[in-house]
Amino acid sequence: MTVPLWTSSDIARAVSGTASADFVADGVAFDSREVGPGDLFIALPGETTDGHRFVDQAFAQGAAGAIVSQPVPHPHILVADTRSALDALGVAGRARTAAKTVGVTGSVGKTGTKEALFAAFDRIAPGHAHRSLKSYNNHTGVPLSLARMPAETRFGVFEMGMNHAGEIAALTRLVRPHIAVVTTIAPAHIEMLGSIEGIARAKAEIFEGLEPGGTAVVPFDSPQRDILVEAAKAHAGRILTFGLGNGADVRAMERVPAKNGGTLITVQLPDANLTMTIGQPGEHWVSNALAVIAAVEAAGADLAVAGLALAELQGMAGRGARVQVKVPGGEALVIDESYNANPASMRATLKVLGEEHAVRRIAVLGAMRELGEHGPRFHAELAEPIAQANVDFALLVGEEMAPLAKALEGQTEFAHVPAAAAALDALKGRIGAGDAVLIKASNSVGLGRLVAQLTAGELAEADED
Repeated sequence: MTVPLWTSSDIARAVSGTASADFVADGVAFDSREVGPGDLFIALPGETTDGHRFVDQAFAQGAAGAIVSQPVPHPHILVADTRSALDALGVAGRARTAAKTVGVTGSVGKTGTKEALFAAFDRIAPGHAHRSLKSYNNHTGVPLSLARMPAETRFGVFEMGMNHAGEIAALTRLVRPHIAVVTTIAPAHIEMLGSIEGIARAKAEIFEGLEPGGTAVVPFDSPQRDILVEAAKAHAGRILTFGLGNGADVRAMERVPAKNGGTLITVQLPDANLTMTIGQPGEHWVSNALAVIAAVEAAGADLAVAGLALAELQGMAGRGARVQVKVPGGEALVIDESYNANPASMRATLKVLGEEHAVRRIAVLGAMRELGEHGPRFHAELAEPIAQANVDFALLVGEEMAPLAKALEGQTEFAHVPAAAAALDALKGRIGAGDAVLIKASNSVGLGRLVAQLTAGELAEADED
């Protein structure tokens, strides 16, 4: 017999609400467009609209019940405040499980590390691992992810993000991780936090929610390591560092390119050595994998099985997916990094492009957002990794790319367009069979649409026309 995720009585108890009828829910959603049969719909107020307007739509799509702050003609739990109810349901979801829980944050690599950790735990305990989907890492996404966690979960992995100081502190107290991982510190959101040290301190808030005796996992090679370690000491029972440097607790002693484009590494841990293959290419994935292995070790789980999962890991849409697309004369490789960008991740993925065996290397780079007064310098400084990657042609997208365009003059062939809508036309005649194309930008630039156009073969169709 399948155990429901939530019963109406459990929900009412968790959120201090009143049930209009008995029902059971097998999922939770606050976006009416994502509601499926058997889901609980939480009608949240928004800046421009109110979820209560979409209650009928949610039930038309099969919702089993709803959490609302005003009565509706459907099975529901009535509460005073639906936002507070979402938090309360997340807290109850966390409290009812004995799962070993991992929190992940960082400027770069947190979503990839979260997905890799889930893949490792799901292979270790098939069907009993849970994680936050997509990039549900904010004040609504984290409690939603906790509320979606089945009671019988053995391992839970939750991503936490922030734009301002204090945000991760609130999220980590909801998650209450046994293991808190910081991936990489980079100047993302520096506009709001002022300095790289300020970013490190904001990320270090994740340690404040650690369960007693919990483990802090810290990047050894980071210039901000000491800030992170000092913050962890106040809350962690154990601190594990990971990296390449001599002295890291979880260290890559040897690494060589693997046949599939990934990396074969030998990892030294406090009490064991592990040789494994990382399926994803790039030095940044070596770092991500070391963080994963450190967290798995802290969880007391099977390291060898985790290594197998890392060998099979595939890139995600917008975050490293590799797609062969039709172009004039054959096919080209598209490396889809269109979801996020900051100075560190730009350098890392350009290095991956430079290591590709390709006829020509093409970089489509969109603006990096939330850099404030530092933006012009960080964009201009991309000229160096572009040169090191031997990029044959760079397409720059967005007004913020003007400093990079100036820096590339006389160095690399390039074109500069104002927006993503002009990108496909700018690539016509530029991409041929055997080329490798990196597409990377902050998500708000909209280069995901370009990836979709290339995947649909629109460049090849344009040539035929």
